[in-house]
Amino acid sequence: MVGVVSIRDALIAAEEAGLDLVEVSPNADPPVCKILDYGKFKYEAQKRANEARKKQKIIEVKEIKMRPNIDDNDYDVKMRSARRFLEEGDKVKVTMRFRGREMAHQDLGMNVLVKVRDDLLEMAKVEQMPKLEGRQMIMVLAPK
Repeated sequence: MVGVVSIRDALIAAEEAGLDLVEVSPNADPPVCKILDYGKFKYEAQKRANEARKKQKIIEVKEIKMRPNIDDNDYDVKMRSARRFLEEGDKVKVTMRFRGREMAHQDLGMNVLVKVRDDLLEMAKVEQMPKLEGRQMIMVLAPK
């Protein structure tokens, strides 16, 4: 910490030390500069940016496919997977697939999706309510 110094004096001091004069905060009044190795400064800034990028969590949408007449054990396995996905911070897209004459019994598929919603209520919120798209009924759950 030297205080307010003229540019010429700062450049001379940096030259004597064998380092660079780096402007750290150009918007300050007066601008703040440091005498340091510019290559090292750039390297550390890049390293900090990479660390910040690594810490970001990319939210994925995991899909679970079911049929309206799903068996209890199969349903439990799917629920375990859904809970794991939600705990990892991912969204879960629950897809109810209708085949053949199952389209006539869409209420069965809706009942299964309502059961899924109720079972995962403590750890997820419904981001998209169940809606029919072609031969599929889709619901999206997001972690709380």
